[in-house]
Amino acid sequence: MSAPCLFDIYVVDGFILTEFAGVVEVLRLANRINGSPIFEWQIRSASGGMVRASSGVIVDSTPIPTRPEADYLFVIGNSDPDCPALSLGPALATYTSRQARVVLLSEAASRYITENAGKPSNHTTHWENRTVLLEQLGLFDTKATLAVESGAIITCAGMSATFDITLSIASQHASPTTMATVADILLHERVRHFNTLQPFSGKEVTTTGDSALDACLALMKDNMEFPLPISEIAEQTTLSKRSLERKFNRLLNATPNSYYRGLRLHKANNLLLNTDMRINEIGLACGFPSGFTTIYREAFGMTPNAARKKGRLK
Repeated sequence: MSAPCLFDIYVVDGFILTEFAGVVEVLRLANRINGSPIFEWQIRSASGGMVRASSGVIVDSTPIPTRPEADYLFVIGNSDPDCPALSLGPALATYTSRQARVVLLSEAASRYITENAGKPSNHTTHWENRTVLLEQLGLFDTKATLAVESGAIITCAGMSATFDITLSIASQHASPTTMATVADILLHERVRHFNTLQPFSGKEVTTTGDSALDACLALMKDNMEFPLPISEIAEQTTLSKRSLERKFNRLLNATPNSYYRGLRLHKANNLLLNTDMRINEIGLACGFPSGFTTIYREAFGMTPNAARKKGRLK
């Protein structure tokens, strides 16, 4: 019997429990189904001890070893891509120099991209963090896929994509039937390829049944920072402005302008509550170059500052 494949799972205060489960539960279920341990894992942190997730769950950890023996290192971030504990340059090198593969999830990927900004197109991160990189560093060419493999480093969007990445990696060490059963237990009917595009920018997954209207929605979702005039959207989809307004009213019970504005506000709210972008940067990224605080207050009943403080108290 071959030795189990070893995983180190590195966490920081405020780590995302969804991503932690996306690694541990896949490995645990594979061991259970196989009947003997295929995988072993250790929870690591910068200094060891108890580490609290953003949800309040606490895990015990040990420090990263000076001579790691793990085959894989998964680095799970929190909601702060500037978190000092995510700056792991020398530690990552101790793993890659021993032929281990390193998987960086969402904020951890963003930190790595920031510190290695020379080739951002070789990496990806969660779409919210990608917006931050775009606004603050001008990195237009980071990938929008679920994961990117660049040598020994795999950057990943994180969140539910963590399950896809872990299932893919685990499949290299366990039988296809074992991993198919794991996916079935998780109700994960299709393991998405690394190159699958993220449903980023707060897009709603919606199909109206009207191809022309779907094309209009796609144009809106792809042009949030610099909103297109409704007349131009209508022209690009070969509709008259009046016809477009009737379709929106009949199928979405909204005007084109109110729907477009709502999409941009939805994206702004996501960025406000889930990133550390400045409020004026969020306004610019969502197509509100002026008056964003007033517009936000009218939509959500409080100022952006108040909403951010309230969100952080939860």
